[in-house]
Amino acid sequence: MRSNIMNQNSIQQLCQDLGIHPAKSRGQNFLIDRNITDKIIKAADIRKDDIILEVGPGFGVLTRELLKVAGRVIAVELDKKFYEYLKKEFNQEIISGQLQLVNGDILKVNLNELGLKNDNYKVVANLPYSITSSFLRNFTEKEPKPSEILVMIQAEVAQRIIAKPGEMSILAVAMQFFAIPEILFKISKNSFWPEPEVDSAMIKLKIRQDIDAKIPAKSLFQIVKIGFSAKRKQLHNNLAAGLHLKNEEIKKIFLDLGWREDIRAQDLGVGEWITLSQKVSNLSKNIKIVIPESAI
Repeated sequence: MRSNIMNQNSIQQLCQDLGIHPAKSRGQNFLIDRNITDKIIKAADIRKDDIILEVGPGFGVLTRELLKVAGRVIAVELDKKFYEYLKKEFNQEIISGQLQLVNGDILKVNLNELGLKNDNYKVVANLPYSITSSFLRNFTEKEPKPSEILVMIQAEVAQRIIAKPGEMSILAVAMQFFAIPEILFKISKNSFWPEPEVDSAMIKLKIRQDIDAKIPAKSLFQIVKIGFSAKRKQLHNNLAAGLHLKNEEIKKIFLDLGWREDIRAQDLGVGEWITLSQKVSNLSKNIKIVIPESAI
């Protein structure tokens, strides 16, 4: 039976039949609004030769629509019960090779073994909120990188990602350094079952494949992290303390760049952080290069 599972009643019945209890810890909130599914497919602008990596397909509602337009879909599902269900529901597509179903943790799956390469695939996902930060770091910073990421995340987090100078955060700097972010549309919490506590947003991240090799990302984000270490303090104080430099040295850089002395970390855009990083590195050649554990 090839059902088109979209409404709350049918999903609830399936959960009961399969002994599935939606886990809040895994972000198992199922999309029940067909209009949103259609908007996602349209926004993804998928072509017949596209490879789509879907994360957390659940009952395969979005998977089925992706298969109608994509050349190949790779669906990674952590939950064993959903995986077994999907194997039966999409048996024909799996046999044909159009769908590759993987039972595993998307943060641990070897993408190279799946045949994915830089810029040759897109990511489409309804992400569990709990893995948003780790997921975005993995797929923007590490290879193989997708050409685009289209994901449903908390609306508040999506707004933070597209922030402008004055409201920047480490998350915004990281995402805008590695990608070009854009909020496509908001999604009401009423569009899911079980209903999450907050609204979501569909965000598109167009991955920058040509980041200037002269920009050392590791040292850049070490300096960014130090800059945001105490948000209420002026930036020169954070940098001087974190980099063991004199305040006067940092202030001199600000003066040379035409910046106010009292600027704070949230006031700088990505380009300004790059410039600052280069200037500061010239002052302190012995900065220990460390990738921040939580760049976002």
